[in-house]
Amino acid sequence: MKLWSDSFVDGGMINGNNAFCVIDPTTHVRLAANKNPHLAWQEVPPGCQSLALICHDPDVPSRGDDVNQDGKTVPADLPRVDFFHWSLIDLAPTRQEIAEGEFSDGITARGKRDAAVGSARQGINDYTGWFASDPQMAGDYYGYDGPCPPWNDAILHRYVFTLYALDIARLPLTGRFDGRAVRDAMRGHIVDQASIVGSYTLNPTLHP
Repeated sequence: MKLWSDSFVDGGMINGNNAFCVIDPTTHVRLAANKNPHLAWQEVPPGCQSLALICHDPDVPSRGDDVNQDGKTVPADLPRVDFFHWSLIDLAPTRQEIAEGEFSDGITARGKRDAAVGSARQGINDYTGWFASDPQMAGDYYGYDGPCPPWNDAILHRYVFTLYALDIARLPLTGRFDGRAVRDAMRGHIVDQASIVGSYTLNPTLHP
């Protein structure tokens, strides 16, 4: 399969329109447009019965001690973990494109509902856990919410968008599920896959 985006170049920087936060010179960060990026694909293999999409950041600090703390830096050598920004499943195999802003256009405090249509379903993203202790933002965040890496991180964060062609029409997931559950449910059903990667930072010293 071939996967691309008109919103960002594979291997390049993600646009602030597709991010949860952008740099603010006074407060470090401010909320952004949070539109899901455009994605398109070709050469879906024969035998594909549905498509699934996952976006994850593999560069999230494994410890939050120094995250967004004045006078501190999240060190580059700190072990990193996955943070899931989007899981979209049960897409029709005949579909070839997702428009920018189709599944997310803005930020909804205290969570947002699944905006998928037709047979498609979306899982919760990891902002659900990130905001769990914040009374102003706590809630279940379904679908896409974009990059907002620590503004004092020493490294650029990568955002991996992977499209999967599956030999099953509907993944065996019910109720509230997340990106990890989607990965588990897809095992043994992946016919083909394709990925593109964009980078993002809120650290002014790293910003191009």
